Amino acid sequence: MALEYELSLAGETPVEQVAERALPDADERPTGTPPLLSADLYARYGFGVTVLADSDGYLEVQADDGRWEWEPGAYVSLTFRMDKDTAAQRSVINMLTVIRRVLATGPEDAALTLNGNELLFTRFDGNLVKHNHADWWSTYPGADDLITE
Repeated sequence: MALEYELSLAGETPVEQVAERALPDADERPTGTPPLLSADLYARYGFGVTVLADSDGYLEVQADDGRWEWEPGAYVSLTFRMDKDTAAQRSVINMLTVIRRVLATGPEDAALTLNGNELLFTRFDGNLVKHNHADWWSTYPGADDLITE
């Protein structure tokens, strides 16, 4: 069993650019043929990551106030896959460090989801709103401090 976290970024930002923003070290950067890039970073960071460009996006997930929907049209997703048994503090903090780098280097509207059914945060017009604070964010000490913008 695995956990999948997906960061969706609205717009047509090239996948190569998103991959470079996420993982600036060329040895870690996802590679492949656009629109799909991937990297096995399990040994180093505790996750594998894919970067995918697509269109006609649709998210429907559970948020603090019930169901939340978003249709970003064109978008790029970064999907972080972790083994459920080894998805320790280290893996999540490493993932959030990558996500922070992506958010800090681009203006895209964004949403982070867990397993395609739980909303963890949204960012629209630069305004970041966290969700599922009691059940998720508080589980990982330091997580709140990593994602603040």
